[in-house]
Amino acid sequence: MDTATLEDMRTALRGPVIGPRDAGYDQARKIYNAMIDKRPAALVPCADAADVMAAVTYVRDHGLELAVRGGGHSGPGLCLVDDGVTVDLSPMRWVRVDPEARTAEVGGGSHLGDLDHATQAFGLATPTGIISMTGVGGLTLGGGHGYLTRKYGLTVDNLIAADVVLADGGFVTASETEHPDLFWALRGGGGNFGIATSLTYRLHPVGTVGAGVTVWPVESTREVLAWYREFLPQAPEDVYGFFAVLVVPPGPPFPEELHGRKVCGIVWCCTGDPDGAAETLSVVNDAGRPAFHFTTPMPYDALQGMFDELIPTGYQWYWRGDFFDHIPDAALDVHLEYGSNNPTPLSLMHLYPIDGAAHRAGPDDTAWSYRDALWSGVFAGVDPDPANAETIRRWCVGYQEALHPYSMGGSYVNFMGSDEGQERVRATYRDHYDRLARVKRTYDPDNLFHANQNIEPARG
Repeated sequence: MDTATLEDMRTALRGPVIGPRDAGYDQARKIYNAMIDKRPAALVPCADAADVMAAVTYVRDHGLELAVRGGGHSGPGLCLVDDGVTVDLSPMRWVRVDPEARTAEVGGGSHLGDLDHATQAFGLATPTGIISMTGVGGLTLGGGHGYLTRKYGLTVDNLIAADVVLADGGFVTASETEHPDLFWALRGGGGNFGIATSLTYRLHPVGTVGAGVTVWPVESTREVLAWYREFLPQAPEDVYGFFAVLVVPPGPPFPEELHGRKVCGIVWCCTGDPDGAAETLSVVNDAGRPAFHFTTPMPYDALQGMFDELIPTGYQWYWRGDFFDHIPDAALDVHLEYGSNNPTPLSLMHLYPIDGAAHRAGPDDTAWSYRDALWSGVFAGVDPDPANAETIRRWCVGYQEALHPYSMGGSYVNFMGSDEGQERVRATYRDHYDRLARVKRTYDPDNLFHANQNIEPARG
């Protein structure tokens, strides 16, 4: 973008346009993952849907590259584009809760923490992720899973409607009755079809939950995971626990003698009687004596923010993912190997359960195409030091590739890297890809929205 175009954009749009020579440029292009160093020609913070419509129209009419930033939590940095324009929704952080109808309407730049804070005042919540700094929009459009998934389904199973700015600069509301083809595609198809300026969710009664953390020495990984793969799918849907390999962080609730030790573990959330969580989770001893076991009643929004300080904005990240419908014995050995050779204190692997209520939706009800999966795995190399970027990338790639033969072939789209290729995108959407491509042709035939895990418009 030349200087004249940048100045013309400033004249054409209502709000600020931040260019590379502006004092706030480096802060404006800062996102969660510090491994990403993209330099947009302009960033356009938008206060409302009208600003988004104007920005999209300008970008399209001038043949510029476009990216969309919601919470800025994209691991591969797809919310920025070199030499193009980032439409930034971060000023649109608002939540309106209707406690009578049990619904919440959320601005497209909001974080999970904004949603949880607003809904918890009424003892309500909807399934989302596990880090409160995550953007609501990106998480939702990719599908969304977390502590409430076994009980109440995926995030997209609880999406009622979305206001969307389209590639032609127009504005629509998508729901089961309005633009149902677009609504279907938005529920798992990522940011391929437009910019979601607001999203409306169904809420459920969730207040205080039974939270817990259990860890075992990493040498016990094989035995613990063998127990977990049998126990969790048979557990009541009120019981949720994701399995992890990690390094024990310094600080509470962990005793000092465990700080810095490599372990395997499970993070628990029980949505039944919070005071009964200790008894419910006493079964952890069946996996072998834990090195540490902790349960406590906790407000749900506090559990959602429990890991925020551990992995704040500005660290190096490299991640990949895979879906699994079983965990064979050979996979147990892989988890033990890579957990034992974790390269940095913050690198991790999580297996998130996506069964229970998530399996009650039909296979074609939404664009999420892995209703038969039991776990969504993420492999993440994390470190504050840029000098370790290649080390954490190698560990992550090696871990994922070693387990991939035991996977279902595709990944949760929000866990995909930027270098996995178009066939990997197709594998993620399975038989839904062609239908998604047809919806893409209807709403974005020129593929304006391609700074994403891209679904190409169908031809013809």
